[in-house]
Amino acid sequence: MPKMKTRKSAAKRYNLTSTGKVKFKKLGLRHILTKKSRNRKRKLGQPGILAESEARRVRTMLPYG
Repeated sequence: MPKMKTRKSAAKRYNLTSTGKVKFKKLGLRHILTKKSRNRKRKLGQPGILAESEARRVRTMLPYG
């Protein structure tokens, strides 16, 4: 069988953990940072875990993830 193609746009945005959860970078940490609180910026820097309903769709785009 030929190799399955990876959706490159999804591969750049998401990573899979060893347990199969989908990890992503939160948005809102690029500019206009002065009005955001220190606490909020710290939480935006931590990776997010995608909900299972959305994660199923992403896993089909990352066949070898």
